[in-house]
Amino acid sequence: MGLFSKISQSADLVHGMATRLGADIANPILRNPDQAALDFRAMILRCSACTDQAGCADLQARCAQLDHAPDYCMNKAELDPPTA
Repeated sequence: MGLFSKISQSADLVHGMATRLGADIANPILRNPDQAALDFRAMILRCSACTDQAGCADLQARCAQLDHAPDYCMNKAELDPPTA
């Protein structure tokens, strides 16, 4: 897979995981676009280093909603809902 394809796939996976978890990644972009762009880029790059993107894509295909990111998710800390 080429670099740009990998980055595009990773961006789709990050967005899909955020959607399934109900994580708000759009609002920070509106509040502080420069910092949010750096944060989103970091999430995409972490995702691109994941060794189980196929498993993540399969999980997202099977589940429209998730309570928590899978343990293998390299963006779990950023995407999981805050604990009380």
